[in-house]
Amino acid sequence: MKIAIAPDSFKGSLSATEVANAIEKGIKKVDINIETVKIPMADGGEGTVESLVEATGGKYIKVKVNDPLMREIEAVYGVLGDNKTAVIEMAQASGLPLLKKEERNPMKTTTYGTGQLIKHAVNSGCRNIIIGIGGSATNDGGAGMAMALGAKLLDKEGKDIPLGAEGLIKLKTIDLSTFDEKIRECKFIAACDVDNPLVGEKGASHIFGPQKGADKDMVKVLDEYLEHYGNLLEENLNISVLNYPGAGAAGGLGAALLAFLNAELKRGIDIVIEASKLDEKIKDSDLVITGEGMIDYQTQFGKTPFGVAETSKKHNKPVIAIAGGIGKDASDLYNKGIDSIFSIVDKPMTLDEAMENAENLLEDTAERIMRIVRLYTLLL
Repeated sequence: MKIAIAPDSFKGSLSATEVANAIEKGIKKVDINIETVKIPMADGGEGTVESLVEATGGKYIKVKVNDPLMREIEAVYGVLGDNKTAVIEMAQASGLPLLKKEERNPMKTTTYGTGQLIKHAVNSGCRNIIIGIGGSATNDGGAGMAMALGAKLLDKEGKDIPLGAEGLIKLKTIDLSTFDEKIRECKFIAACDVDNPLVGEKGASHIFGPQKGADKDMVKVLDEYLEHYGNLLEENLNISVLNYPGAGAAGGLGAALLAFLNAELKRGIDIVIEASKLDEKIKDSDLVITGEGMIDYQTQFGKTPFGVAETSKKHNKPVIAIAGGIGKDASDLYNKGIDSIFSIVDKPMTLDEAMENAENLLEDTAERIMRIVRLYTLLL
């Protein structure tokens, strides 16, 4: 028997690699001869770099960049096994977790550091760039990223506009004469799991601004600034982004990726499935085990277990999901390709207890699953 193990991380507890290792241990407790193939997964957000680096035998690169408030920090991106593809999580440089709660201010925060990561990857020889754009602390429309790559965003006096969303209203012209020429040699794919436009009631500012520190008044101003910025992108770069689905992702970074990098916006899980060659790795497996911290009705909207199940069902492979918790309407997934769902919680315990003991609980759950599978095969 061959089992493909393709889980996401259990956020705040275990990485996808650690989850896969624990599941494998549980399986081997039942039968050491069972063949396993581990494919750590992610859906484009946190853990995407690790997932793809581990799946392809790649490497990690540490770089000094600027955080959302332009303080120097060390960030990490990955280079895949082909040595030509970089995978970047924008949250490493421009993410909300980099700020204290009192520091959150989307009028001030910038994506400049994300641009620095891209620049380093390109200058290191990578020509395929995968960018996960979840978890941003910014609302600058990706202007900071563009400036880090050499774009000149100028005010009416021909001076650089200030970094952060506050500078967007001063933008008058966009000059790409000093834009990094190597960018044109690259293909960019952005993991984008939302379809929000740049502006409006469903746009970047209204939907995501509050969690980044914006009050109602600031949200309105931010939206006006992004509209001004979007109009100038169309005027200067001949691309319409105001209502483009996904342009509002990561505080409008989606718009900049489209306008400056000609990026393709794709579902995060689809990017990881393709880059990790998941399809090839499960094709000759007998069983697929996936999982994530919480499985509920939202899992079907592009989360890792759903993506793994979709791929598995192309080859008629049974899929078992393991979760830290099973939430509302998780049973909907039984009609979406997941055959059974198991929780690692085996007795009354707090969330903290479950997270602290997740590795052992995963191992025990995988062992119980394998004992059922073995019993079934013996009865055939």
